[in-house]
Amino acid sequence: MEFTKENMRFYIFMRCKLGEPAKLIHETLQTVCGECACSYQTVCSWIKEFNEGDETRFPFFIIPPKRLNRMWVDGQVDRPAMLRPGFQSRKRMFTVFFNYRGSLAVDILPQDTTMTATYYVQDVFSHVKSAINEQRSKVSTSKTLFLHDNAGPHKARATTQSLRELGIQVLPHPAYSPDLAPCDFWLFPILKDRLAGRKFHRIQDLAKAVNSELRTIPEEGALRKWQITLKRCIESHGEYFEGL
Repeated sequence: MEFTKENMRFYIFMRCKLGEPAKLIHETLQTVCGECACSYQTVCSWIKEFNEGDETRFPFFIIPPKRLNRMWVDGQVDRPAMLRPGFQSRKRMFTVFFNYRGSLAVDILPQDTTMTATYYVQDVFSHVKSAINEQRSKVSTSKTLFLHDNAGPHKARATTQSLRELGIQVLPHPAYSPDLAPCDFWLFPILKDRLAGRKFHRIQDLAKAVNSELRTIPEEGALRKWQITLKRCIESHGEYFEGL
């Protein structure tokens, strides 16, 4: 039996949900698949996406990317150290909804709270419902197409029922493919890149900065790059890739 890329994604997804580390998952894949196994970096990328999906955690301080940290140093001078935020670094989860006009709603998960179907429907989606109703009144239509990934809270019965009652049509999303979500390959990387190097002491300041940056992101970028990404995925027969 051939171990396809989709099989690998499913295996990584299941072991991730069981709490296994990326190193152990990769070693098992190498044992089973040999040279056909995906790289350790790919395993780490998938675990990160499976844990976040359409939501992301913004640290109170984001390390600038390496390209912005490059510098010439004299041979007699020690290379400046760059502190990496550890697992215990302060972070908060943001859920962002947007359409072709820009940002619709932003929710910040309270500290020490887990994203569940109940929270997603009652707290997160309450912001979206108001925004959708306002958009419908402006464009004189009752039809709304909605895309989110296959995370547990998104696929729960309470969520699907709530969307159905609102007359919202959910677009199908490929299983185990958070890399095809516009938030993953477009929105969150832009936001984190723009916030890199800035330090926040209060969640209010971090939220204000995120909302401010959201208003400056080009409106047409998401749908255009989503189409390009889907096309590349089809042409590469489901291969995982990063960047555009």
